[in-house]
Amino acid sequence: MRILFLLLPALLAQSQTFDTVIAGGRVLDPESNLDAPRYIGINGGKIAAVSQSPLTGRATIDARGLVVCPGFIDLHWHGQDPETGRYQVMDGVTSALELEVGTADIDAWYAARAGKSILNYGASIGHAPVRMAVMHDPGSFLPAGPAAHRAATAVEIEQIKKLVEEGLRRGAPAMGIGAAYTDAATYWEILEMFRLAAKYHASVHVHIRGASSAALASTDRIRGLSEVIAASAVTGAPLHVVHVNSSGQDATAQMLEIISEARSRGLDVTTEAYPYTAGSTRIESAVFDSWMDRAPEDYQRVQWTATGERLTRETFLKYRKIGGNVIIHSNTEERVRLAILSPLTLIASDGFDIKNNTGHPRSSGTFSRVLSRYVRQEHALPLMDAIRKMTLMPAIRLQTRVPQMRDKGRIRVGADADITVFDPDRITDHSTYENPAQFSEGVRFVFIGGRLTVRGGKLVPGAHPGQPIRAPLR
Repeated sequence: MRILFLLLPALLAQSQTFDTVIAGGRVLDPESNLDAPRYIGINGGKIAAVSQSPLTGRATIDARGLVVCPGFIDLHWHGQDPETGRYQVMDGVTSALELEVGTADIDAWYAARAGKSILNYGASIGHAPVRMAVMHDPGSFLPAGPAAHRAATAVEIEQIKKLVEEGLRRGAPAMGIGAAYTDAATYWEILEMFRLAAKYHASVHVHIRGASSAALASTDRIRGLSEVIAASAVTGAPLHVVHVNSSGQDATAQMLEIISEARSRGLDVTTEAYPYTAGSTRIESAVFDSWMDRAPEDYQRVQWTATGERLTRETFLKYRKIGGNVIIHSNTEERVRLAILSPLTLIASDGFDIKNNTGHPRSSGTFSRVLSRYVRQEHALPLMDAIRKMTLMPAIRLQTRVPQMRDKGRIRVGADADITVFDPDRITDHSTYENPAQFSEGVRFVFIGGRLTVRGGKLVPGAHPGQPIRAPLR
């Protein structure tokens, strides 16, 4: 009787017809460590069966020779234009969230994307944009005026707290703090933000103070990391340190060691990395305030994305008045590799919109680059570990506050049918610093909520199945 009971789900699965069957692929599930050929049945946007035996579907995808895994989850994505999501989905991404900078108005942000997004989407309530609103900062994305350069008054801090708390009540999946861009904010103001996050069980995604591709001193980076670890310890708010490779630079190994030690003491601290030696930000932002008179070689490290040119002092000052994105060539492959291979890091792109073939290659090639370079070519990262960094780890980071994330990042019955199918022998990135608008190669099929967005390596025209990722409203 017990054997019949155990076999019953499989027998039932074989007797029914599914909306779609993914047949015979190498299924990797980082939660159960399953790595074996399986048949996956999808019904109503959910995984309804994972079977060793063939299943019947109204549509069938032949996945033999391909890897079938949960869709990649990008917790650090600045894309504002839904069309830019095409590059992400061709890189295997199914969910992309703006959790570092975030937004000042949660309801408006989600309403603007409803029914228009190819990807599942979400945004944090952002300390920086709220600070900009309260302090009437003229910056278009990052602070460029008083929100970057002036300490808030007691009254302004109360206004910031009120708006941030409203965002948490309205379902922001996390809180974003761009401390590097709001350096005038006092330690007390930042601590107040952590107190609010703890109250609502929200992780705090922080670009630490003193750390960017434009900064040079490692001591400031360590101080910035220590500030937010202390805030997490004092308040109990979960902490997520964004792009440890970019924030760390020559202190990357030290920062990873500190995070590891904090975790060993029971603190809920996580971090992320992207696989590129160059960072990117806005030239008018506060991180470049100290760049008015630098050595010529420092300006040469900065690339104006609109033209691809490397800067001089004259062109730096010119473009800073205009404002726009720059790429900063400031890191080494050794440090990046250290961060990518660390068991502490999940993979996140820090990507943003690609317009008129300008941008950063991380916006279109992050996940494929990890799989091609560090998994296939170097054999430095086991495939299952790479998939875990791209799927389960980001889902776990959010799932305490956002229960729907418990059904993402997994291949199991009842999980959301957000699934990426790729060729492990061909997957690779093609985007470059000079030509970022290049689709990755090797992602063969992508399902989002059970709907195909990539079929046979090509985008499905008009597919906008993306759904909001949002905490319960309070």
